Amino acid sequence: MSKPVNKSVPTDSEAILGILNNSEQMLKRLYAAYFPMILQLVLNNNGSQDDAKDIYQEAIIVLYNKVKAGNFELSSKLKTFIYSVCRRLWLKRLTYNSRYATSDIKDYQEYLPVEEEVDDHAERSLQFDKMQVAMEQLGEPCRTIIDDFYIQNKSMAEICERFGYTNADNAKTQKYKCLQRLKKLFFQQ
Repeated sequence: MSKPVNKSVPTDSEAILGILNNSEQMLKRLYAAYFPMILQLVLNNNGSQDDAKDIYQEAIIVLYNKVKAGNFELSSKLKTFIYSVCRRLWLKRLTYNSRYATSDIKDYQEYLPVEEEVDDHAERSLQFDKMQVAMEQLGEPCRTIIDDFYIQNKSMAEICERFGYTNADNAKTQKYKCLQRLKKLFFQQ
């Protein structure tokens, strides 16, 4: 018999401990407790429910990474921290999408100015998205060569054999050309 999910709002220390222990139940409790305020924030500021879900998920990833790093000190209520991170991420997205010209945002909760780590997370996320688009535009065999070498960690000898190059140096030259094309596609965005 499965244990029922505790729907109550967790204390901040329970939430942090749950995150440290990779508790899926705790993530569900956090979602039930705090997503509605993020949904209201996003809907009140030119967003959709899907936007709110994306922003909330990104904020939880920021929280998770900070907690797992071991140096997370909560200087406010967890609710305020999550709201502040979501607010900052939503402002960044609005600015990026040019749907909003100023940094005015309709708030109904207290918020904290959050650290540059949120900006760094948003920037990394943007860079990953750009790289994914560039990889999709790259075409074959370059996409597979880049994936095999950098993601699958295959050796040049394995790549040489897979694509029928006469030697590893030819495969290396092809990989270099593919990498140059990928860089060009990435920076054209």
